[in-house]
Amino acid sequence: MLMELRFMPAFERYIGIDYSGAEAPTSRLKGLQVYAASGGAEPARVGTPAGKGWNWTRKEIAEWLLEQLAGGAPALVGIDHGFSFPLRYFEKYGLERDWPAFLEDFLRHWPTDEDNTYVEFVRDGACGNAAARAGQATWRRLTELRAGGAKSVFHFDVPGQVAKSTHAGLPWLRYLRQQLGGRVHFWPFDGFDVPVGCSLVGEVYPTLFRSRYPRGDRTSDEQDAYAVARWLQEVDSSGELSGYLVPEVSDEEKKILLVEGWILGCA
Repeated sequence: MLMELRFMPAFERYIGIDYSGAEAPTSRLKGLQVYAASGGAEPARVGTPAGKGWNWTRKEIAEWLLEQLAGGAPALVGIDHGFSFPLRYFEKYGLERDWPAFLEDFLRHWPTDEDNTYVEFVRDGACGNAAARAGQATWRRLTELRAGGAKSVFHFDVPGQVAKSTHAGLPWLRYLRQQLGGRVHFWPFDGFDVPVGCSLVGEVYPTLFRSRYPRGDRTSDEQDAYAVARWLQEVDSSGELSGYLVPEVSDEEKKILLVEGWILGCA
């Protein structure tokens, strides 16, 4: 009699975050929603640690993630904003093709993690030095070209933009990386292979899978966070996640991915 082989998931917790670059890092926004699941339980909406309801601030999310990922069972986290910029950006400014160095350089010009600082303030020159590190809306990463419909991380002021949330969220990735060190694998920048027992943080694009799950009475922002958490949970539980962690691209393109990043779930 043959025994049934069961796949063991690599992670025990799944977190989906719908992001927003509106207003300041301490502003409470309906566009900042968090859903989480443990084991096989359905993802549930997570309220703010400050007891201020369901609408988070960017600063709260970063501090909460730090607490969640600092210890405990390994978690798989998907955040809805760009994690890096197109190769054209690195070439234009003569930057090293190194993601941690990119984050440092970005923060020096775009201090969007400072209290009371809007992305617009930096864009308009009221603070920071955006003019020295600006991109063009026509520049797109390889993953955006492959995802279909994904907008450039420099395409501001249009419906469905990711530019503002990307410019607001990058400093908080740096914060988490500095605080957590090797306890978290930032995919794919830290490599395509994830160490056993390590949490993973990756970029997601909810459009790829939001329609797979009935929305019910959730808002569009809540649905995006829910869909991210549930999709991560399902592909890890089914054993499909490993296929998504090594995209089907050429060896030369893989080198680009280590600089530009990749949307988790993108074919």
